[in-house]
Amino acid sequence: MQRLLHPTYFPNIAHVVAAVNADKIYFEICDNYQKQTFRNRFEIYGANGKLALTVPVIYTQKNRQLYKDVKIANENDWQKIHLKSLESAYRMSPFYEFYIDDIMPIFEDNFKFILDLNLKCFEIITESLQLDLNLAFTNQYENSPSNVNDYRHLVNKKFNAIKFEPYTQVFSQKHGFIPNLSILDLLFNEGPNTELYLTRQQID
Repeated sequence: MQRLLHPTYFPNIAHVVAAVNADKIYFEICDNYQKQTFRNRFEIYGANGKLALTVPVIYTQKNRQLYKDVKIANENDWQKIHLKSLESAYRMSPFYEFYIDDIMPIFEDNFKFILDLNLKCFEIITESLQLDLNLAFTNQYENSPSNVNDYRHLVNKKFNAIKFEPYTQVFSQKHGFIPNLSILDLLFNEGPNTELYLTRQQID
């Protein structure tokens, strides 16, 4: 099964489920950038519940830009803020110390474009999970592509129609189970069991 997805910032669980259960993944890189999506944000479980962390980008709605051309506003100290938020949320999780060094390049390297950042996030996640995925990229935008299952809607942050089986989260006793957070939430809490969890979930 071939699936078409957007590369996103530390993708949510639905994105990774779609990728893990695909025979081949196509990343959409020829579309116009849209605000208010997971292209430049991810959600974690903080002490007060769901917390969204957003990468600031240089973009205006008046001047349409291709996703691959959108630059990060690096004058904002977003990397330090995001890393501090992750530490606060997950330092007590079972596998935070095991994986945090793997993802540190995201918060130490200088990324110019949001697409480059997102591709690096995906690379780090697949390496951490030791996933061997067949990945390709689009070379033109198609509104209704043929011969591929279109999962680009998963990039919309309002999409929450997926029910995943619960797993133990750091603050679940305070706020209950929060589904479909960033893959980091699953990784820090479940560690080596993450891949097995992903293969059990369905998004169809």
